[in-house]
Amino acid sequence: MSVQVVKKTCVLLVASYLALPVVQAGETATITVTGTREEALRAETAETVDQLDAQAIQDTKPAHPSEIFNRIPGVHVNVTGGEGHMTSIRQPMTTSAVYLYLEDGIPTRSTGFFNHNALYEVNVPQAAGVEVTKGPGTSLYGSDAIGGVINVLSEASPLKAEGSVSAEAGGHGWHRLMVSGGNGWEDGGIRASVNLTHTDGWRDATDYDRQSLSLRWDQSLDSGANVKTLLSTSDIDQQTAGSSRLSEDDYINDPTKNMTPISYRKVEAVRLSSAYEKESSKTLLSVTPYVRKNSMEYIANWSLGYDPTQLKTDSDSLGLLAKYRMDFLPNRTRVIVGADIDYTPGSRLEYSINAVKNADKIYESYTLGEKVYDYDVTYQGVSPYVHVETSPMDKLRITAGLRYDSMSYDYDNKMADGLLKVRPDGWTRDAKYNHPADATVDFSHLSPKLGATYSFTEKLNGFASYRHAFRAPSEGQIFRPGSNAESIDLDAVKVNSYEVGVRGEPNKSLSYEVSVYYMSKKDDLVTYSEPSPSTVRYTVNAGETLHKGIELGMNSQLSRDWSLGMSYSRSSHTYEEWLQKGVDYSGNNIESAPDTIANVRIKYKPSILNGGHAELEWEHLGEYYMDAANTDDPDNTTVYDGHNLLNVRVNYFVDTNLELSARVINASDQRYATAASYSGVSEFAPGMPRTVYAGVEYKF
Repeated sequence: MSVQVVKKTCVLLVASYLALPVVQAGETATITVTGTREEALRAETAETVDQLDAQAIQDTKPAHPSEIFNRIPGVHVNVTGGEGHMTSIRQPMTTSAVYLYLEDGIPTRSTGFFNHNALYEVNVPQAAGVEVTKGPGTSLYGSDAIGGVINVLSEASPLKAEGSVSAEAGGHGWHRLMVSGGNGWEDGGIRASVNLTHTDGWRDATDYDRQSLSLRWDQSLDSGANVKTLLSTSDIDQQTAGSSRLSEDDYINDPTKNMTPISYRKVEAVRLSSAYEKESSKTLLSVTPYVRKNSMEYIANWSLGYDPTQLKTDSDSLGLLAKYRMDFLPNRTRVIVGADIDYTPGSRLEYSINAVKNADKIYESYTLGEKVYDYDVTYQGVSPYVHVETSPMDKLRITAGLRYDSMSYDYDNKMADGLLKVRPDGWTRDAKYNHPADATVDFSHLSPKLGATYSFTEKLNGFASYRHAFRAPSEGQIFRPGSNAESIDLDAVKVNSYEVGVRGEPNKSLSYEVSVYYMSKKDDLVTYSEPSPSTVRYTVNAGETLHKGIELGMNSQLSRDWSLGMSYSRSSHTYEEWLQKGVDYSGNNIESAPDTIANVRIKYKPSILNGGHAELEWEHLGEYYMDAANTDDPDNTTVYDGHNLLNVRVNYFVDTNLELSARVINASDQRYATAASYSGVSEFAPGMPRTVYAGVEYKF
């Protein structure tokens, strides 16, 4: 895009955050960019898309991605240490590959190499905005886009020389320095952004460091085409308690305790893309080649008790996103045809470790044991698609799409085929690691969608949609199967989703959106431990689950100085047909699936703050079952009651260039859990106590 177009897009994103009217085509309107990979009217988008722009991120100053994403209706991002997270969007809180994470429309990782902590591989605090498409991705996105598509937008090059420096400090050894700046010229511009973050962590042995760089170059060519080149890098180094849970007594009385201080995670993520776009009055050609490099080394804290290993995974990608859009005068018809190509060689090297506990049962040290997995695996995917929009009536817009994914894993085992038995020091039984023989595993799938929007008035429109999606098993589930000897026969997960909703603005001070969804998921994948004496988990297709709910978002300008924002969702997540370890859980509620999620923000902008504001935010997470059996144990907690948190933010402008800010997270110092489970005993991962941050930013 040209600098001018990018500037216009940013203005429109600001308009969406301020809840400007939802109107018909041809008038000033809210724009989305994720659904069709280019600017589209939100009022003509037959799915729920929520946006927060750069100003929202600037006002929030998130130390963790949850602080910005939890403002979106139906979205809950928890904290697992550092900037690690699990996400809940029309799904339970999970580490499963049910979300697709994008940066400027490009997946941050290849299918098969999913990372549930994907948001720490993106520089969210310096982004130009975020978009969340809830429910299955459209026909323009493939595997993993089940619960939602999260797109982080990079900040465009400036029109003229500018820069900013932001320094923050906070509790638990928190420090962050962010620098951004660039320059523009007649037909382009460049911007560089750097994020350096450190925290000692509030739990024992949970220090965290990140270094992120974003470099964007926008250029208009003499041919009329525009080129956007983006380089993004992130290096993460952390010790982690992650979602490591404590006994109920420690959770209440000694929440800083970390039972797994030997666990750690080192991450390197690099993405380079160059998007070429040439648009005429009726056509658009878009070609985006990209390269990716992802590397991760870690000791997982959650598996030290049954499968203690140290592993390193690598994947390097070459990819291409290509599309051609044509517009026709009859019925404002639009046709988009395109294809995604992804070639990703990857590898896994994994060693058993001998983990040593001290007298307090804390893992205090380890030594490397036998090599348990060593293989290369190459993912290849070719996915053509077609997307059509038309308006048989002035107020009616119909969309339809179809995507065909053809993908394969080419696997090369570097160890002996068959079962390897390993007995870590101090264990009384073997851990089992099966090694499939060299194989090529293929998946192919058709993903259709159909939707419609209708403008009842200029201030009220509705939408309805059917969307189908799927998820291929990850490379680890297929080729790192534990004791499962049939892992290469796993099926893909399939999802059918139905949704209806309305968007409206009764007056200039109020806007809202309400949506209702119904989603069934078949051939879902479940990972669990075999019965004793085995210790290693394995994955199977388990059955069918059902997900349904209602979501509400509202923004209101109460007066010149006061505004109110509200997000609310109520949902039900159930096992419809589910057999796990010989036990039938059909009809039960899925564990870790909160029934309600809410966020209410009231903002005050008095003149005394010189253009700044004060904000009070209430975060609510509802109750959920802590196990699949929905156990009722009078001696243990088996239902997490949920929690309510208060956050306070304030900023003040000394002048137009200098800003002072402060925020208090969990201001009432509530004890709460970021995750809770029950397996004979109750365990809780404690959330961060009251934490104060202060910062200063200078723009020039």
